[in-house]
Amino acid sequence: MDDGTETFGADFLVRWLARLAEAVDREADRLTELDSAIGDADHGANLKRGFAAVTDTLAKEPPETPGAVLTTAGRQLISTVGGASGPLYGTLLRRAGKTLGDGERITRAELAEALGAGVAAVSQLGGAQVGDKTMLDALVPAVEGLRDSYGAARTAAEAGALATVPLRARKGRASYLGERSVGHQDPGATSSALLFAALDETAGANASYSADTSHSANASHSAGSTRTDSAGAESSPAQGAA
Repeated sequence: MDDGTETFGADFLVRWLARLAEAVDREADRLTELDSAIGDADHGANLKRGFAAVTDTLAKEPPETPGAVLTTAGRQLISTVGGASGPLYGTLLRRAGKTLGDGERITRAELAEALGAGVAAVSQLGGAQVGDKTMLDALVPAVEGLRDSYGAARTAAEAGALATVPLRARKGRASYLGERSVGHQDPGATSSALLFAALDETAGANASYSADTSHSANASHSAGSTRTDSAGAESSPAQGAA
């Protein structure tokens, strides 16, 4: 079990963002539908284009450190995605990447701290707080949950997104609707929940791979020991006869 001290490198974050791109592609129509009720009806399409570009960039020139993965992804989102989504998600990932620095391996606890810095930067950029019916309603509890586990982060993000339904929007385009924004789930909080769901799934796949690798190594070692024991048993009679 990951206690927050197990380390991982850049490849883990590349897989995370690739899985996120797949989730956004899969959920793009739903995100756009949510956005059509209280926004510009472009959230799904914008994020789909942005994270596809992120995946392509990381595949062509894989960064060597976790921090570089996130700063590269953030920069790509800002340059590719229009509207508010690009600057907000780009700021989240860039600030997180800068917080991680140049270390080649990080822990879940360090990732939580870095994403916390990213969330603070998003809050400052948009002037929003928890309860304003924005992506922060999912991001803030998710980062707190990440300090405990990947699963806790995912659960908190998904609960935070659902909790935006009864809220009145106080920031962003949705705020122009006033009371009419009540009863709709915020698209930004919903896409933020996808981010942490993808992270949890990546961590689960990583743990399964590690367990399988360990099992295979142990099996090979046991097989080698059995062959050695068998060889020793077969040679004993010959030594006795000599």
